[in-house]
Amino acid sequence: MQNSEIARQFEELADLLEIQGANPFRLRAYRNAARTISGLPESIEDIAKNTPKELQSLPGIGKDLAEKIETIVESGTLPQLETLKEEIPADVVRMLNIPGIGPKKVAFLFSELSIHSLDDLKAAAEQGVIAEQKGFGKKTAQIILEGLEHLSQAGNRVRLADAKAQSDEIIHDLQTLDSVQQISEAGSCRRRKETVGDLDILITSNAPGAVMDALANHPLVNTVLARGETKQRVRLNSGLEMDLRVVSEESYGAALLYFTGSKEHNIVLRRRSQERGLKLNEYGLFRKDKLVSGKTEEDVYQTLDLPWIPPEIRENRMEFTAVEENKLPELIELKQIRGDLHMHTTATDGTASILEMAEGAKAKGYQYIAITDHSKRVTMANGLDAKRLRAHWKAIEKVQSKISGIQILKGIECDILEDGSMDLPDDVLSEADWVIAVLHYGLKQSQEQINQRLLNAIQNPHVSILGHLSGRLIGKRPSADLNYSEILKACADHGTMLEINAHPMRLDIDDIHAAKAKELGIPIVINTDAHSVKGLDVMQYGVYQARRAGLSKKDVANTKTWKQFQKLLKK
Repeated sequence: MQNSEIARQFEELADLLEIQGANPFRLRAYRNAARTISGLPESIEDIAKNTPKELQSLPGIGKDLAEKIETIVESGTLPQLETLKEEIPADVVRMLNIPGIGPKKVAFLFSELSIHSLDDLKAAAEQGVIAEQKGFGKKTAQIILEGLEHLSQAGNRVRLADAKAQSDEIIHDLQTLDSVQQISEAGSCRRRKETVGDLDILITSNAPGAVMDALANHPLVNTVLARGETKQRVRLNSGLEMDLRVVSEESYGAALLYFTGSKEHNIVLRRRSQERGLKLNEYGLFRKDKLVSGKTEEDVYQTLDLPWIPPEIRENRMEFTAVEENKLPELIELKQIRGDLHMHTTATDGTASILEMAEGAKAKGYQYIAITDHSKRVTMANGLDAKRLRAHWKAIEKVQSKISGIQILKGIECDILEDGSMDLPDDVLSEADWVIAVLHYGLKQSQEQINQRLLNAIQNPHVSILGHLSGRLIGKRPSADLNYSEILKACADHGTMLEINAHPMRLDIDDIHAAKAKELGIPIVINTDAHSVKGLDVMQYGVYQARRAGLSKKDVANTKTWKQFQKLLKK
């Protein structure tokens, strides 16, 4: 069982208890436990099984929490959590994803107004019931309506990182079975979309029943929804559903191609098949009733006079034109990243020191990093004013003198204020090696206001890069209203780089606009925005986003060596 799954259960437990009005200290203990577990480099399951006494030596984990961890590892869940899920409807928990509506307000809506579904909530907001409640008002009612609209657009999809962790664990366990010959994920998870609606796994097997039994009894599986001779559908503990399909060896490649998608990509492939007197489906590529190819994806593509196309760009946006022009990109790979230029330390809201972050990055083989703690506007993160920032930079210089083999840039994640000015004066920013300009506040301003703020930052000679451009949080907060054409053109004109923020909740900028930035020659930097050493691991999700945009190594600035990257530091 992945650390992320165990941490998720503690977070969910805390959310449900908070809706019930539980003791704040108890809630904090569960959330701290979740943070400790998710940031742990070792497998918490291995510790619980092999050396359970060591659980209590972990930060914030006492006897009670250690016992709960052991229960999750043994049974897959907590009885207490399952009981709370029965008492509190799933829609009530989803209300926590509405910006500005915390657990206390959700508890009031549930307990005092008997609102048990999102439909009930919408009706109460539209009819003025919520606006009449003390502590709510018309503004909160409007925020609720806007949040519900965003939730409906997001649907029941989950973030890629959460979906992939579950898919990876199940595939890892199933492929150890002697009865499984080949196994692969498919669907939007294989294409590395930002969010995933459900999971798909394809296998070849000489004993499908045994594989289905193993899946049914897997710790992550809650319920078997349907089972046939070649297909099984299950619901995981997280609520995500998964399809397991058993296919023949001669059809495996065709089935993988078909179930990976996208629908739009497959339509073009079927059209190419028809033009060649062939028929393509999930069973293979046929000429009349004779199977021509289907054993591997490469075979199918080759028969259609195409090179193998990476799953991330199978969206019928760029791939077929690129093939025709002989410009199919060699997509960037994680191993090509040589630096990480957005991370936080204990100086603001990080959990590791400068030295610990530098050592963590060096262990990944990076040649350079930038320490970019928050500026003073982000008070909740203990943001830095000019005096504290300069002292922080001196501390960075001190650490640099103690560590070799990695260059540490003195940076800052500087807010672009609501009035369009930077959160720190130019004389301070001029002393930085690396300045990330970001929007954290005022994200609901008009497009004209938002764009002007960003243009001011782009034109500032001390700003190196725009970070998490749209300000979105996937599934929780929509993007700010941006005129991307204007912003990207300005970045190209002024030599300002753009970030793909690799944090699974951000993945910002998105793949569409990253592809446009590539067209304009704007250097992209993939950063983790790590707040712990473990947080450096999310770099792969930024690389997935870059691959979906069709980016190659040459399009991403932090694939350069330190010597090469230095040339980009000045505009």
